[in-house]
Amino acid sequence: MGNHAILSASGSHRWLNCLPSARLEFEFEDKESTAAAEGSAAHALCEHKLRKALRMRSKRPISNYDSDDMEEYTDNYVDFVMEQLEISKQCCSDPLVLIEQKLDFSCYVPQGFGTGDCIIIADEKLHIIDFKYGMGVLVDAVDNSQMKLYALGALEIYDSLYDIKEVSMTIFQPRRKNIRTWTILVEELKDWAENELKPKAQMAINGEGEYLPGEWCTFCKASVKCRARAEAKLELAKAEFMLPPLLTDMEVEEILHKIPDLTKWANEIMAYATDAAINHGKQWSGFKVVEGRSNRKYKNEDAVADAAKANGYKDIFHQRLITITEMQKLMGKKQFKKILGDLIYKPPGKLILVPITDKRTAMNTLNANNEFNEIMEDENYDKSKQN
Repeated sequence: MGNHAILSASGSHRWLNCLPSARLEFEFEDKESTAAAEGSAAHALCEHKLRKALRMRSKRPISNYDSDDMEEYTDNYVDFVMEQLEISKQCCSDPLVLIEQKLDFSCYVPQGFGTGDCIIIADEKLHIIDFKYGMGVLVDAVDNSQMKLYALGALEIYDSLYDIKEVSMTIFQPRRKNIRTWTILVEELKDWAENELKPKAQMAINGEGEYLPGEWCTFCKASVKCRARAEAKLELAKAEFMLPPLLTDMEVEEILHKIPDLTKWANEIMAYATDAAINHGKQWSGFKVVEGRSNRKYKNEDAVADAAKANGYKDIFHQRLITITEMQKLMGKKQFKKILGDLIYKPPGKLILVPITDKRTAMNTLNANNEFNEIMEDENYDKSKQN
């Protein structure tokens, strides 16, 4: 099978929407980011702690990413799994718990396989729990294709043994306080697998279908050089270069939804081009590599202090507290709250415009709107007087 499936479960959201992307993406080198490495370390710690909780032998993994936060989040994950196990025992005397289980769903997806973080199998019920350590993107459990593929793989092994009728799928994303469970009947899952998943997977493995840019481009390795995505962004950019007063409210609203992805894409193009020029000698027509601005630095702070003092300058040091984040790491969350809890405050943040899907509470801008209207009325009145 190899180490990486072309039609991976984790990438299924991409290739189910943009069918040829799987083949295109497979041509690019797989580079592990710092966030991915940290996530892998957290998963390894989760596995170790869960095995210990189930009284299984396990050796604690060694990691460069150990922290109080990771200890807390992985403990919370294990607590959640054990709670779900106790719930399963209420209807099944001996539920089965599988940790880092290899799953094969190749009967629906060519060469399809993956690994489930934790699977609890009880009479008539299957529960898949997926640990997500990332905090950049909120992962939804509802109709999650990765989880559905894992479920299909688990059913292939255990459906006949347990006569499973429904599958629950939980996303456990502690850094986003996101713990969500979605349940589907097995017959509905298999209907989706046979009628939607299977034909799309066959087209994807063959590199067939149309490229379709969308929010699923975010983690695609081919996104920077994808022509379909570039064409979509450049089409939007045509409207971007119009002056705002020339756009209708509907056009402004449409652009507001697309600006974050357009900006992200533009930054990705700049990063790609810069890396190619600096590290690989690529010559871009109309561009050159120059040395950016930099700030002066002391070569040796002790020597500088000695020289300044020797010449009669004494007031040469600033004394300031370390940052709140550094202080919390120094003390640990509990001690930080106990010692400094009453001495910390959080001022109101600057008002910004975000999509309605953002979880933050909407602010009442009615007063600000009235003030804006009054200013506009005053300006119009002044102009009429001048006329």
